[in-house]
Amino acid sequence: MTVETQTPREGTDSWHAYLTRLEDLAGELTDLGLRTRMVVPPGRLPSLHVVNPAATALAEDVYAGVGRDGQWWFWWSWAERIAASEDLDGAASQIRRVLAARD
Repeated sequence: MTVETQTPREGTDSWHAYLTRLEDLAGELTDLGLRTRMVVPPGRLPSLHVVNPAATALAEDVYAGVGRDGQWWFWWSWAERIAASEDLDGAASQIRRVLAARD
């Protein structure tokens, strides 16, 4: 992933910044009917695992991080920006759209 920040250490203020943003996004996604689970592997960036419960094969990991512009963003696992972290509604809508089941 090409997020320009260093991996935070657990227990640091920066670690809390990652988790807080992902937790806020999780609330928005849950309100839209998606399932979420925080993933916090030791020594790595935390992520939010998001699943469409109507089609469980539709799942993705979402990250939070600072871009080269100095702004916090939500990122797909393939290092593409989703939305600025302040735009929770926009990020949640974009994630729901990508994970939507299509007939």
